[in-house]
Amino acid sequence: MFGRTIGGNGSAIITTMLLFLTFLLSLVAFYEVILCGSPCYFSILPWMDSGMFTPQWGFFFDSLTCIMLVVITCISSLVHLYSINYMSEDPHLSRFMSYLSLFTFFMIILVTGDNFVQLFVGWEGVGLCSYLLINFWHTRIQANKAAIKAMLVNRVGDVGLALGIFVFFYFFQSVDFSTLFALAPLFKDVTFNFLGIDFNIITLGTFFLFIGAVGKSAQLGLHTWLPDAMEGPTPVSALIHAATMVTAGVFLISRCSPLFEYSATTLMVVTIVGSLTAIFGASTALVQNDIKRVIAYSTCSQLGYMILICGLSHYSIGVFHLFNHAFFKALLFLGAGSVIHAMGDEQDLRRMGGLRKLLPFSYTIMVIGSFSLMGFPFLTGFYSKDAILEIAFSKYSVLGHFAYTLGCLTAFFTSFYSIRLIYLVFINKTNAYKQIIKGAHEGSILMYLPLFLLTIGSIFFGFFFKDLFIGLGTNMWGNALFILPSHVNFIEGEFLPTYIKLLPNIFVFGGALLSYFSYRYFQSTLLDFKLRNKVIFTFLSKKWFFDRIYNSIIVQPFLIFAFHTTYKGIDKGFLELIGPRGLSRNVYNFSLFLSTLHSGFISHYAFIMFIVIFSLIFIMFININLKLVLVLLFVLLLLN
Repeated sequence: MFGRTIGGNGSAIITTMLLFLTFLLSLVAFYEVILCGSPCYFSILPWMDSGMFTPQWGFFFDSLTCIMLVVITCISSLVHLYSINYMSEDPHLSRFMSYLSLFTFFMIILVTGDNFVQLFVGWEGVGLCSYLLINFWHTRIQANKAAIKAMLVNRVGDVGLALGIFVFFYFFQSVDFSTLFALAPLFKDVTFNFLGIDFNIITLGTFFLFIGAVGKSAQLGLHTWLPDAMEGPTPVSALIHAATMVTAGVFLISRCSPLFEYSATTLMVVTIVGSLTAIFGASTALVQNDIKRVIAYSTCSQLGYMILICGLSHYSIGVFHLFNHAFFKALLFLGAGSVIHAMGDEQDLRRMGGLRKLLPFSYTIMVIGSFSLMGFPFLTGFYSKDAILEIAFSKYSVLGHFAYTLGCLTAFFTSFYSIRLIYLVFINKTNAYKQIIKGAHEGSILMYLPLFLLTIGSIFFGFFFKDLFIGLGTNMWGNALFILPSHVNFIEGEFLPTYIKLLPNIFVFGGALLSYFSYRYFQSTLLDFKLRNKVIFTFLSKKWFFDRIYNSIIVQPFLIFAFHTTYKGIDKGFLELIGPRGLSRNVYNFSLFLSTLHSGFISHYAFIMFIVIFSLIFIMFININLKLVLVLLFVLLLLN
């Protein structure tokens, strides 16, 4: 509002200070609610009052909400601080900072709401802000396309979430979380018949909710928007991938755990989709050449981990991985932004190399972030990733072993593409232009400080918070998460065979060593392998052909139908015929016809009066409905 008055730097200072203040308040809430065990709920005011539909505007602070608040405000405040220097030369810095703050605001609304309607407001708000931020450089056609794609793909998920809310309100007559969760056990076996098919209420509602989570958290099927979101500035990518947009789906499933627990079918679907997403994201990242796209597909893969463990009913581990992932993923994106900034906005891995000595700080943080992403032992990512795989195997079911197998393969691919990125950017001989290499430099202290703080989180937070989040006997979650006793298998995960626990780490080390030696000593062999296996390489580089399938099967037929049927037949045909333009044209033509009857001869007027009077007498005599006659006359007028 006052951007021109206070300037870009003034906008940046105000927004960053307010974000850090919000982060401090989140820490206070963390202390009060989690460490002191005093969840807080209060209602502000009634929002709507229509029969049984009476949602309140209220806020609910339990353990899950406070964890999300700490993650959101911490990452967002660091991204704001980083953006001051990164976007300093952009003439629209005020607009950028306001969009970032609005993004954070809607995410806070999403996680603090005490009912589905308030959650939906935040849900739609973060979708709007993602469109604005991806399209921030709106003069670039690719940014326009990516923003529209993100909006449309998310609309599919949003429709699913809305249908889920409708289902639960129709049967439960409430949208408040407390009411829904209390009534869920009573409705676990209730079905209703639709089109001759019996549907379980809980299964149908949770399935629709999961569709919403698939859209926001970029799971397989509705994931296509996430890699294209890289068209926005790098701080936007860090905020979307680490703390806001993509974590909303995981939060929704965790918040609604009392509903999901009573639907084994939905939990099975959640596990399968999460497992497939994990392997899809990791395998696709193997062959990407854009540094930000590699990290984007790694986000897709890590979200698959979170979703699959939620499908196995261990929501606390999913939220723990979300917490850990926020720090090392923000570190990776902001570190990549530092490299791109130093390289004159170059993002292609093949045009980099040799930056280890030129950018030592960026090299250090990227190595730490990549190793934490891989799940290297005793870094932050290690504790949650290994817990996910151990719990998956300890289910001792086909579904659990399916998730464990794909999870181990994902760990192998993750370590391979992480070392590949490090090698091509920092260790390999440079392929950059001389002028770019001569101008390569580190950023200012405003870029150093957020990266340093995120580095601390990427190294230590997993160790310090493991027992609080997922330790045996922890009482941190209280009633925030619900797991049926028959679904709990924490104890089994502690007593697995040693080789099962070590296998993921063997895959991590194997992938890292294979990647390093392949790119260091056997590049010609790697090239021959690619040439001999063009089908596999093409399949991965084309992202499993999802975009091609969607364009061929859905988009093109839909556009053809829209043009030939809805546009030409309905918009330009039927609607114009009965619409204002058609009505005015027909009235004009009919008036021209009537004007020809004004001949000025008395005999003509007398004949017309005789015809009208005779017609009225005839109608009254045979008892025809006058309203029907008027309708017929009106139709004839339109068709004239």
